[in-house]
Amino acid sequence: MGFSRQELASDFILVGLFSRSGSPQLLFFLVAVMFIMGLLGNTTLLFLICVDSWLHTPMYFLLSQLSLFDVGFPLVTIPKMASDFLQGEGSISFGGCAAQIFFLTLMGVAEGILLALMSYDRYVAVCHPLQYSLLMRRQMCLLMVISSWLAGVLNACIQTSITLHFPYCASHTVDHFFCEVPALLKLSCADTSTYELALSTSGVLILVLPLSLIATSYGHVLGAVLRMRSEEAHHKAFTTCSSHITAVGLFYGAAVFMYMVPGAYHSPHQDNMVSLFYSLITPTLNPLIYSLRNREVWMALVKVLRRPGLRAK
Repeated sequence: MGFSRQELASDFILVGLFSRSGSPQLLFFLVAVMFIMGLLGNTTLLFLICVDSWLHTPMYFLLSQLSLFDVGFPLVTIPKMASDFLQGEGSISFGGCAAQIFFLTLMGVAEGILLALMSYDRYVAVCHPLQYSLLMRRQMCLLMVISSWLAGVLNACIQTSITLHFPYCASHTVDHFFCEVPALLKLSCADTSTYELALSTSGVLILVLPLSLIATSYGHVLGAVLRMRSEEAHHKAFTTCSSHITAVGLFYGAAVFMYMVPGAYHSPHQDNMVSLFYSLITPTLNPLIYSLRNREVWMALVKVLRRPGLRAK
């Protein structure tokens, strides 16, 4: 990528989230609890989808990929942040910073596209139930998942290589609790205005296109629901879609603030809070959102807990 020896040897200093808090120990405890809850919730959901044949459907296959992203997001940032707090330091190597940027941009774009494709799944389920098994056959589900991963990898390769190609010869103190592209670009001693404009433009496109698909899908779903005469059908359609709409709102709400609101309207503290929201809080809430009102997930959990091997223990 053309990095100089000086750049490759340099470390960055992360300004930890806890240093800004009046009670860092309490915030650390809350973050640790949410991190553990999120990991348990998402891994349990992944396990249930794998072992229960009733959950081997297109919707749950796509949901398993969402849970996979929700496991990865916190693992990239939270352990490093907790380690820095416990050790009283915040240094991160150039390679470590590159890894954080790569995996976060990969999972961010991949999850956004996956959520959009999941809205198409809900559209087919509500508007074309008789053709669901044909339109959402296994090959189509695999294509959806592979497309989201490939888009994420492509975006991550481009953003990571360009961001770290700039010289960082002044301050190496990143005003963030992990290496995020906008925070890192502020430290460059080269002119990054053209790249920042391109980044903003691509960010808008990456957000607007999936949101357009989501809005179109749920527009058709709403029309179909309003034409239903059965109260039971209304309730089933609402239950089917409400969890996904909530997850979309949480993910895209934070993403719109970070990448569509001009940087002049951001403060470092706001950026830290929004980043904590999409990298920890949203992944923790998603398994709760998809399971609390989901009878199939609860039944799968009950069946696993009632297995003879578990009862014997």
